[in-house]
Order: sequence, then C-alpha cells, then structure tokens
Amino acid sequence: MNDTNNLLLKSAMSYGLALGIYWAVKYVFFILSFSFPSFNIVYWLLTLAVPAIAWFLTKKYRDTELEGKISFYHAWRFGTMLYFFAAVIIALVHFVFYQYIAPQDFLAQSFSQVIEVLKDSQIDTSILESFKTLDVPSPIHMAIQGIFNNIFYGILLSIPVAALVHTKADKVIQSTEENK
Repeated sequence: MNDTNNLLLKSAMSYGLALGIYWAVKYVFFILSFSFPSFNIVYWLLTLAVPAIAWFLTKKYRDTELEGKISFYHAWRFGTMLYFFAAVIIALVHFVFYQYIAPQDFLAQSFSQVIEVLKDSQIDTSILESFKTLDVPSPIHMAIQGIFNNIFYGILLSIPVAALVHTKADKVIQSTEENK
C-alpha cells in the first residue's frame, strides 16, 4: 500500500469516527422522538445535514492532507470509506439500543406494525404471506443491516460530493509531476 492509500485509510478512519459520533448524537434524537415527537423533526434535520457534513469533511481532507488537489475517484473513495467507518460506529450504538435499551418486544412490535401497514395498503397476498414467514430480526441483524444500508447510501451520496470537491484533472497531474 502506498503513502496515498495509507493517508486515505487513516484520514477516512479519523473523519469517519467524527461522523459516527455525529450519527450517534443524531440517533439520540431518534430515540427521544418516541417519547417527545418534536425531537423527530430535529432528527430529520440532522439527517438532511449528513451529505453537507460529508462534503465538508471531504473538502477538509482535500485541503489539509492533499494540498488542495484530489481526483474524483479519490474523493469518492474517501467519501465511501468515511460512510463505512461512521456506519461501524453507529452500528455499535444501534446494537446497544436494540439489545439493552429498547423494550424486549420492540423489534417484534415494529415488525408487526409493518405487516399491518402492508395489509392496509392492499398489497398482493402472496407478498404479504411471504413477508409473514420471515423471522423478526435480532439486534445484531439490525446492526449489520444498518452497516450495509449506510455503506450503500455512502456509495451513492459520495458521487455528488466527489463531483463538487474534486479538482480538475490537469491540476492533479501537474501536482503529481511536481512532487516527483
């Protein structure tokens, strides 16, 4: 692994930790929204700010670690890894919530509510029956699913961020030639 990849990994871990802590704070508002519905608005506002924060962190990485020069692909990789490391942090929080904080039947009740919503939406009965045969997810399954969801969102949301943050190809080529 060369120095650029080491720097990419190290920086993505550091910035991902910061984003993961932000997501953990955001998740506290989600948990509190069950008791205080107005916190749901705060949670969604904080959620909508995530791509802007990812943009800020990617731009900061570009400016402080890469002397202001980054390719689209490098910025996209950084953003994807940023979301990955943040997803690992928040997965721990999700697991603790589902395992120790939420009521024992929280996941089962949520699963039942989804089935009721599907019934009310007049969905095809074969789909509904197949959904009923699924097991209620465990806390570890929810945490792992959260990691996969957040990585998927990171892959997608890092595309526009990379498009905004990257520098022109000729500037990147010139900088690499100057460093030789």
